[in-house]
Amino acid sequence: MSLNKKQIQHLRGVAHSLKPVVLLGNNGLTEAVVAEIDYALNHHELIKVKIPTEDKENKALIVDAICRETNSTQVQVIGKTLVIYRQSDEQKIRIPKI
Repeated sequence: MSLNKKQIQHLRGVAHSLKPVVLLGNNGLTEAVVAEIDYALNHHELIKVKIPTEDKENKALIVDAICRETNSTQVQVIGKTLVIYRQSDEQKIRIPKI
C-alpha cells in the first residue's frame, strides 16, 4: 500500500502517543519476531518497533526486511524506533483520502 504525504503525516500524528509493541532482542530479526510483528499489525494496524542498533546500514536492512516480510508500509524511523502501518480488514484507523 502506498501512502501520500498527507496520509503519512496523519499516521505519524496518531503514532506519536503509542509505545513500542515489539522489541528486537540480541538475536535480531528472527521468524518469531516477524510473526509477532505480523500479529501486532493484525491487531493494531499501526505499531512501533524498537530496533536496538547503532549501525545505520544494519538498521536500514532490518527496516526493509520487516516491511517486506510483513507486507507493511514504513511511516517513519526516528532513532531506534520504527513506525509501520498495514491496513486490516476491519480498518480501525481512518486515514484521509487525499
